[in-house]
Amino acid sequence: MSGRDLFCQPRRRRRGAALTLVFASVLVAGAATGSLPEGERKSAAGQGRSTTPASHHEAVAKAAADAMADGKSPMEAAERAVSRSGDRWGAVYSEGEYEEFEEALDGRYTGVGLWARRERDGRIEVTKVQSGSPAAAAGIRKGDRLRSVDGSYVDGRPVTEVVSLLRGDATDAAAGTAVRLGLERGTHAWNETLRRAKLSTDSVTVERLAGGITVIRIAAFTKGSGDVVRTAVQQAPPDAGVILDLRGNSGGLVTEAVTTASAFLDGGLVATYDVDGEQRALHADPGGDTTRPLVALVDGGTMSAAELLTGALQDRGRAVVVGSRTFGKGSVQMPSKLPGGGVAELTVGHYRTPSGHSVDGRGITPDLDVTSQGQAAVERAETVLSGLGDAS
Repeated sequence: MSGRDLFCQPRRRRRGAALTLVFASVLVAGAATGSLPEGERKSAAGQGRSTTPASHHEAVAKAAADAMADGKSPMEAAERAVSRSGDRWGAVYSEGEYEEFEEALDGRYTGVGLWARRERDGRIEVTKVQSGSPAAAAGIRKGDRLRSVDGSYVDGRPVTEVVSLLRGDATDAAAGTAVRLGLERGTHAWNETLRRAKLSTDSVTVERLAGGITVIRIAAFTKGSGDVVRTAVQQAPPDAGVILDLRGNSGGLVTEAVTTASAFLDGGLVATYDVDGEQRALHADPGGDTTRPLVALVDGGTMSAAELLTGALQDRGRAVVVGSRTFGKGSVQMPSKLPGGGVAELTVGHYRTPSGHSVDGRGITPDLDVTSQGQAAVERAETVLSGLGDAS
């Protein structure tokens, strides 16, 4: 298996899987995580497994092999070995889970096309329905209450658990499998049986505000998201400012974060990172828009590849960063195959911003601390933009 740098939060909790990502306070039933895409891995990570700390990977692989020889679960043994190592971001995946993980990097997931959040009273409310999805075909709307999934009541449960039920994670449910939802709209309650489908995430949304300001919100850096951002910048009104909304962005494909940086930079350093002590660098492509006023909006949910992008724009003097301190996830993971077919993602290094700032455990401090949330934060970003002149 070739090397990979993983700047992201794991997907679901260990039993071979990590937490489903939360994009702000809203979760899609099937979400994206990230790394370098397959074609980029070796060039960015040296020569694959030979660059990873052998003792770390070998200890986990040995634990899995010993368990297999004793007729025990290699996955569980690998998970215990990772837990004992103290690797906060290490994770173990089964073959099926890792395939699902890879699909998520391409912006694809298996689900019904619902976004949901938990209200203060514990109710689960639908916040978005993906166009063309099974949920949309069934007539489910934003604002509907989700009461149950396959007979399990969801009130008061963490949204991550609700999403897991919708996706059928416990049974590795495939596209075409049925899921029965209990729903409520006002005084009307009903049940709806949907069939899960392969869907694409909408990781980038673009909105035009009064005065020509363009708001580009990136929920995650999935495949192709960087090109969407670059096109949005090119199509924005001349001289009008851009708000790059990275709140709740838990990471994604590093190459997409670099492509996004390239939309605003004319080449140059984006970040440095180390793999087993050896330094490497990531650079922007030349030709980006360097004059358009730019504000990057961040919060405590901005992490990983989103922090890499924020740090580059801040250190290079390209953007004013507005919001609250970011999460502080700046470590690098690489995968290795395990006996029995599983995959272990283990930490091998850390990345730094162009000025040498270490993000891991510290995060990025905004230029302007803004505690307001939601649309109020966007309005504050607008105010900042109004005070910015030519960025050249």
